[in-house]
Amino acid sequence: MIEKNIDSIFINGQWQGATSKETETIYNPATLKAITEVSFGGKAEAQNAIQAASDAFKIWGQTTGRKRSRILYKASEIMLEESDRLGEILTTEQGKPLNEAIGEVKGAANFLLWYAEEASRGYGELIPSSVKSKRLMVVPQPIGVIGAITPWNFPSSMITRKIGPALAAGCTVVLKPSPETPISAIEIVKILERAGLPKGVVNLVTGDSQAIGEAFLQNKDVRLITFTGSTKVGKYLMRESSEHVKKLSLELGGHAPIIVFDDADIDKAVSLSLGSKFRNNGQTCICANRLYVHESIQEKFTNRLADQVKQLKLGNGLTTDTDLGPLINENAAKKVQAHLDDAVEKGASIITGGCKWKSDLDGYFYQPTILSNITDDMTIMNEETFGPVLPIQSFTDEETVLRKANNTDYGLAAYIFTEKTSRAIRVSERLEYGIVGVNDVFPALPEAPFGGIKQSGIGKEGGHHGMHEFLEMKYISISLD
Repeated sequence: MIEKNIDSIFINGQWQGATSKETETIYNPATLKAITEVSFGGKAEAQNAIQAASDAFKIWGQTTGRKRSRILYKASEIMLEESDRLGEILTTEQGKPLNEAIGEVKGAANFLLWYAEEASRGYGELIPSSVKSKRLMVVPQPIGVIGAITPWNFPSSMITRKIGPALAAGCTVVLKPSPETPISAIEIVKILERAGLPKGVVNLVTGDSQAIGEAFLQNKDVRLITFTGSTKVGKYLMRESSEHVKKLSLELGGHAPIIVFDDADIDKAVSLSLGSKFRNNGQTCICANRLYVHESIQEKFTNRLADQVKQLKLGNGLTTDTDLGPLINENAAKKVQAHLDDAVEKGASIITGGCKWKSDLDGYFYQPTILSNITDDMTIMNEETFGPVLPIQSFTDEETVLRKANNTDYGLAAYIFTEKTSRAIRVSERLEYGIVGVNDVFPALPEAPFGGIKQSGIGKEGGHHGMHEFLEMKYISISLD
């Protein structure tokens, strides 16, 4: 059950409303019906939360890794125990099918588990000195207060992927969730509270994104901002954070290609391409945006993919047989339509789908769509669609398709399908992306680094690399003379 009219701001261990008494209504994207109201905080609440986090850091930063580990481990256990309930909440506010939502919650719990284990592994270094009378040490220390800004498309796992390593490292956090999906964030903070997290270590401010973001940027006590979202906003954060030379961890936009070579297992490539593109209705930063298929198998591949896409069922995510839920809002639907219209105007053919889905539901549903006769000048081949439209283009040789795949400012994820080991290694090494999947389109795991290159971001999340983002390496030189 989702509480009505809740005080959703959490500062120094206290749930409260906005000082302005303002609230914001949250809607179910499948039905467009109001499901709750949350507090609409702003700069004042964010500043109070930063102060609480700064005060709490004095103790939390000195807490042993083992003690931090126990709290994260307990929170992970609670999330797993309550995954069905949390998944239903996630579906209600975000729209994805319930089985996907429950899977996300379990994945979010696994991030907490991984960093519960990493909390005791913040290793330093002893450097052999070239000077006999000196001893040289590198000591890892937590950065301090973290401003965490999370997106709506994965409202649970993106939170734990950020605050898990931050807490494990000994940092304190002020969390600003997406205004579309604050309820999952509220539930996660409540779980951390139940797990025994001390007051002020994690604080939550819902409300005015611009005002809260400005507080993060302008307050020198915020030492690092971790953000997942658009490249445009990421660039803004980079510019504005220069005043205090803040550290940034940015996971930004993507434009992932899938390359299917002529030696690929076609059935596997079809099934996984469908899973990549249409998971979360295409609202995924690492999902397929462009599909390059060798000309010798393009017709067979396209026909098999179209047959499977036609079987996908749209509907309310709480309905058990739903494969695709709604898009998050009206702007998302307009963007999908604009990309489709541009492609068709420039000569693309619609293989299946191609329009909004009409039903008794009022949400922003769009039919899963496949396009052929694709040219490189189409918007959909150059910008992230974030919706259920997949363009397919043929290619003839490895060099040409590599050039096309790399011809973008983005570099988050790319995928290839081939049964040749030499090709898998060669092409993986030449793809200009932070993540490459070989016969695999679901590469994100708690134990592995996740992040892009070029304009897809800086820094890594996941794995032991993820905790490094929240640590400073202090060099200590001791003279024995």
